[in-house]
Amino acid sequence: MEITTWNVNGIRALLRKDGWDWVKKQSPDVMCLQEIKAMPEQLTAAQSAEFEGYEQFWNPAEKKGYSGVATFIRDIEAETKAGMGKKKFDFEGRVLQTRFDDFILFNVYYPSGSRNYERVEYKLELYAAMLRKFNKLHKAGEKIVVCGDFNTAHEEIDLKNHKTNHKTSGFLPEERAWVTKYIDRGFVDPFRVLYPEKEQYTWWSLRSAARARNVGWRLDYFLVSEGLMPKVKDVVIHDQVLGSDHCPVSLIIK
Repeated sequence: MEITTWNVNGIRALLRKDGWDWVKKQSPDVMCLQEIKAMPEQLTAAQSAEFEGYEQFWNPAEKKGYSGVATFIRDIEAETKAGMGKKKFDFEGRVLQTRFDDFILFNVYYPSGSRNYERVEYKLELYAAMLRKFNKLHKAGEKIVVCGDFNTAHEEIDLKNHKTNHKTSGFLPEERAWVTKYIDRGFVDPFRVLYPEKEQYTWWSLRSAARARNVGWRLDYFLVSEGLMPKVKDVVIHDQVLGSDHCPVSLIIK
């Protein structure tokens, strides 16, 4: 089973750039998108036809052109639920959860803290709310896969210029600590387990030719329950794929 996550920075923009052509070729079983910035009714008939073969589940933000997540599933029966039951987060379209036979998949778009830190508290509150939910599921014996844009680089190896970014949202100590809490509470970062010394990124600033120089951050993650780790075959960062300021990341699981 291949699950791919991708912050597309606008699904309509991705389609205009022919970015979905890569998805067609890759043909993942599950495609999790973040920052879709659209409601399905805003797409043209031709744009909607691009998703043929996938069952679509959308959780757009109430504000048009902002945030939102979508999960596309091919040939697998699954039960999907939008949001997490908290208006404070749900109106921004941050979460989709999908129950498969062996695990529950969470497609999550964690907020940016913004340059002036104005959204850091909100971001940390979502980290905390999601972890409370995950703790309950783990206690009930469930296995979980969390994927999406975490908007945080966890360790120094996860961004090129770590020395100059300790006061930048996305690498603040309090943000990084929450990713550590997830790992301390029964999750594994399979990419880092499989590739402990690999410097590879998933997001690049649109300024200063950052992508061409590979001055990036690893912001897009899969975290899996410890009990699922033996089934993980690989995690692939498709850093050659264009169409967004982020690149897709795939989890290959037995």
